[in-house]
Amino acid sequence: MRWLNDTIEFPPLSEANNDGLLAVGGDLSSKRVLLAYQSGIFPWYEANQPLLWWAPNPRFVLYPSKLKVSKSSKRLLKSKKFEVSVNRNFKDVILACAKVKRQSQSGTWITDKMIDVYCELHQMGFAKSVEVWLDNKLVGGLYGVQFNEDLFCGESMFSYVSNASKIGFISFIQMSEFKLIDCQVHSSHLESLGAEKINRSDFMQHLIPFQSV
Repeated sequence: MRWLNDTIEFPPLSEANNDGLLAVGGDLSSKRVLLAYQSGIFPWYEANQPLLWWAPNPRFVLYPSKLKVSKSSKRLLKSKKFEVSVNRNFKDVILACAKVKRQSQSGTWITDKMIDVYCELHQMGFAKSVEVWLDNKLVGGLYGVQFNEDLFCGESMFSYVSNASKIGFISFIQMSEFKLIDCQVHSSHLESLGAEKINRSDFMQHLIPFQSV
């Protein structure tokens, strides 16, 4: 594990520890964060921690061709109960995600600095939001980073209404042409939708020509 300085660079992914922690420190500039994603790395830390950079092996991903849609979700999609949009209200989506209480976390990892840099990446065209609406009210959504046509790096999602974020996630995949969704680390919810673990070297193939393995 390496401590970063002001130079915007990252060590080889092979230096990550068994948990996937690669480096500590540096800054959350849009240039560094974008380089991280292009290198198979993502920031993830809580407000009371130093800035942590991760590159887990194996990587938790979802192949759109393997997406599992339950019968109940199919019925919801067919009913058109929810309206799903893309990039209509990025700021409200990330703010809502920051307020979600998660098990085993004492606070949110979506800090004010995180919100600022992802909003900047959104303005640059690299971060996307998916909004789910019910009766013209925002009831769910998700956001992530996309810098090529093949890969979407999901970051976080929220729901104020049951199944809202799930419908948003499924709809976004079905309306897009991604070859891979990066889910980063395991969650039982995403596993139920078809996500699986793959070797980091296989994941990195989707980042060529940005970075070699």
